[in-house]
Amino acid sequence: MEQYKKEFIEFMVDCGVLRFGDFVTKSGRKTPFFINTGFYQTGMQLRKLGEYYAKAIKEKFGLDFDVLFGPAYKGIPLSVAASMAISEHYQKEVRYCSNRKEIKDHGDKGILLGSPIKDGDRVIIIEDVTTAGTSINETMPILMAQGDIKVLGLVVSVDRMERGQGMLSALKEIENTYGIKTTAIVTMAEVVEHLYNKPYKGQIVIDDNLKEAIDEYYRQYGVNKS
Repeated sequence: MEQYKKEFIEFMVDCGVLRFGDFVTKSGRKTPFFINTGFYQTGMQLRKLGEYYAKAIKEKFGLDFDVLFGPAYKGIPLSVAASMAISEHYQKEVRYCSNRKEIKDHGDKGILLGSPIKDGDRVIIIEDVTTAGTSINETMPILMAQGDIKVLGLVVSVDRMERGQGMLSALKEIENTYGIKTTAIVTMAEVVEHLYNKPYKGQIVIDDNLKEAIDEYYRQYGVNKS
C-alpha cells in the first residue's frame, strides 16, 4: 500500500472522520463503520484533505479536465479544497462548482455555485463516500442540464466496497450506468489492512471483535464474487 494511503487512513482517525460503532447509512444499512467528512473542521485539515484528493485525481484521471464538481452540501468544501491543492501542487488551474439544494430567484440566481458549467467542459465529480450510489443519481441530471458536457468520473474518499442497488459494487454500478470512471483515495479493505490489530498511538483501532463485525457486514452487503 502506498505511503500516502496509510497517512490518509491515520488522518481520518485523527480527525474523527472514520468512526466505528453502530451507524445507519443514507441508504438505510446498519453499519459498524462510518465516514463523515463533515468532521474535517479546520483550515489545516481541509488543506491536507485537498492534497489527498488531488493525488487520487491525478493518479486516476490525470489533470486534463476543466471543472471539479462537489454536490451540496459536503461536496462544496471538497471541491474548493481539492481545486486549490491541484493549483498549488500541480500548477494546473481547474474551476470548482457546486449546486444549491434550492434554486435562488434573486441576486446570484440559479442552482450552481462557483464556476458556471458550459458546453465542452470536462467534469470530475468529488464526493465524500458512496454507499449505494443514491447521491450520484441526483447529481448527474443537474450536470447534464448544464449543456453539452462530459463527466469523466467520480472520486470519493473511501470506497466502502459494498453492493449498490444490485450485486455489483456501488462504484462499479456507477461506472456501468453512466459510462464514467470511479476512484477512491483508499478502499475499506486497505483501512482494515492498515488498522487491524496494529497499534496506532497506543491503541488498537480495529480489534478482533470489530473485525468480526466488519466481516459480518460484508457477508450481508459485500460484493458477490461468485
